[in-house]
Amino acid sequence: MEGMVISVSHLSKYYKVHKKEPGFLGSMRSLVHRQYETVKAVDDVSFVIDEGELVGFIGPNGAGKTTTLKCLSGLLYPTAGRVSVLDFTPFDRKTAFLKQIALVMGQKNQLWWDLPAMETFLLNKEIYEIPDDVYKKALSELVDLLEVEQILKVQVRKLSLGERMKMELIAALIHAPKVLFLDEPTIGLDVVMQKKMRDFIRAYNELHRSTILLTSHYMEDVRQLAKRVIIIDHGEILYDGKLDQLVKKFAKYKVLSVILETYVPPDKLKEIGELTDYDFPRAVIRVPRSASNVAAAQILQKFPVDDLNIEEPDIEDIIRDVFSQGK
Repeated sequence: MEGMVISVSHLSKYYKVHKKEPGFLGSMRSLVHRQYETVKAVDDVSFVIDEGELVGFIGPNGAGKTTTLKCLSGLLYPTAGRVSVLDFTPFDRKTAFLKQIALVMGQKNQLWWDLPAMETFLLNKEIYEIPDDVYKKALSELVDLLEVEQILKVQVRKLSLGERMKMELIAALIHAPKVLFLDEPTIGLDVVMQKKMRDFIRAYNELHRSTILLTSHYMEDVRQLAKRVIIIDHGEILYDGKLDQLVKKFAKYKVLSVILETYVPPDKLKEIGELTDYDFPRAVIRVPRSASNVAAAQILQKFPVDDLNIEEPDIEDIIRDVFSQGK
């Protein structure tokens, strides 16, 4: 039965950072009198995630995403607020809790550089006290899903970035965690490998009903994987809800994509709305959401049109608008 797996209530994480004036004199003054400022990495954040949910956690650099994940996985102690994961308090770091979660960071690794990844898998088997039959079944499943059977015994340093990332996932998932925190799992990968990683994450989520919180700078990751998104900026949540509702809430306009039969001067097209792109025969016009049908009818009446589509704006543009508007 589905139920609440992650509960975050008024979570805050503040840091005191030393402020130093530039130059030699600034360095000397700091020896006598050190000045500090408080940085709010996470500021009064609350949300709940249910079993089996795959949630996109979006925000620019410094927004508080990684700090939140570290608080949820027990690596950081919150300044204030309450966090519960699988009914555990993460920073207690109880063994029963650690056996049920995994944190995968795209820029960090746990594999031994000079040994095959299999050595790390075997070590994790012992650390997590996984029975032989359970280990063999989990390894076989992960190897098949990620298609890495041929490189299991290759030294990690000889693997490509994409191959290493696949091995990192196996190492993190070999104990079949119920909760998975993925911090930029596709960072640095090429487009083909990004898709393979997304396919794996989706398949793993469906197969195990695992609860996944995913951060990514690549909007395609979020678009393909997450029905729900949490948008965070400057440590505060700006939006928490369904991805399709985000479009309706923040996209105040629609995009008319027009293919013209004959050339039309740009000034004429600008009478319809904001002409954002024009490379004959294709024109892209932005109009208020409520006026899109009327604008489309005007285009069909006034101009020689070969094709016309009314489209939603790109998710990237909407996210940009959310950040610029703030709360």
